[in-house]
Amino acid sequence: MAEQAGQPTPYPELNPDPTTNAESTGSAGNTMAETAKNSKPHLTKPTDAQSTMNSIQNSQTVQNLRDGPAAEKARQEAAQTKSEFGNLASSRQTPTSQTVTGQNLTHYHSFFYNLLSWENPRATAISYAAIVTFIFATRYVPVIKYGLKLSWMVLGVMAAAEIAGKTVMDQGFSSKLRPRKYYTIPRETLESMMEDATELMNFFVIEFQRILFAENVYVTVAAFLTSLLTYFLIKVTPPWGLALLFTTVIYFAPLVYISNKEIIDEHMNNAGQIINQQTQQVRDLASQHTSKAMEASNSVIKQYGARAQEALGSAKQKAVEKGAVKQETADKVPGGKSEGAVKGESFPEAPKTEPAGPDTHAAEHASPEAVPAQ
Repeated sequence: MAEQAGQPTPYPELNPDPTTNAESTGSAGNTMAETAKNSKPHLTKPTDAQSTMNSIQNSQTVQNLRDGPAAEKARQEAAQTKSEFGNLASSRQTPTSQTVTGQNLTHYHSFFYNLLSWENPRATAISYAAIVTFIFATRYVPVIKYGLKLSWMVLGVMAAAEIAGKTVMDQGFSSKLRPRKYYTIPRETLESMMEDATELMNFFVIEFQRILFAENVYVTVAAFLTSLLTYFLIKVTPPWGLALLFTTVIYFAPLVYISNKEIIDEHMNNAGQIINQQTQQVRDLASQHTSKAMEASNSVIKQYGARAQEALGSAKQKAVEKGAVKQETADKVPGGKSEGAVKGESFPEAPKTEPAGPDTHAAEHASPEAVPAQ
């Protein structure tokens, strides 16, 4: 038994000795702790990144940028810009005013008036910048070329992906991207778009006719001067330059007028008074010359009429003297000095009461009265 006790245990890991088990258990726990300690940095990397982001967001610099006056001003400008675009969209109302023919205007009259009158300055400025950007883009960027290039690139990629997918996986990649139902435009959307397009076209048609038929003569004169200026500028200015020039004039001419309305109105009133005075003077001169011309023409007509009467009277007198006609026949011919002017007293006064009719039988047997010779 002593020898057995002194012999080493062949399988110490199976030794039921509690001391040995405790030591093995402690060593195993230490091993697991070391393993967890070694793997701890790998498990805490997302946590460290999140804490880094939180520290950056909570830093004083970010707080100043986010809650500072510049950020507050930017938020206010964004809110006001959104509000102005909403006001511009809601301004599309049919105005109460009508044309001289009694026709209603379109809601685009109110829309463009609100846009060009700078009632919503941010929306107007953004629309002007967008139009100018579009003009320069069409001038310096080959939009059609890039559009065609984008088309063949997209179609080529989709076709190659479909062919490769069917070759490798028996299912194309493009087919997986296909929606369950193809997109279609609802009927209500099309009707709304067509109605809006009709209103826009009628706006241009109505305004062209109002300018053409001089509903406002000042606008017609301005359109005439613009057309005349364009006729000469088109010879030396490219189309994109003319588009940029007229866009700038259309947007900023109302702004200049609104900013200097009192001064411009005063000068316009003075010019109108001067024009009215000159027009009245021209009318007076025209009426004077017309009256003088009428008097001269009347005197000439009277002179020639008197000469014609004298010539006719002398011709009758010569005919009587030669015995070609009798004096009585010559006197019956109108004209000459022997015939007086016909006046209103030469005609008898019209009866005021209806006379009683004579007896029919007596009137039939009555003898005619002799008419004295003239």
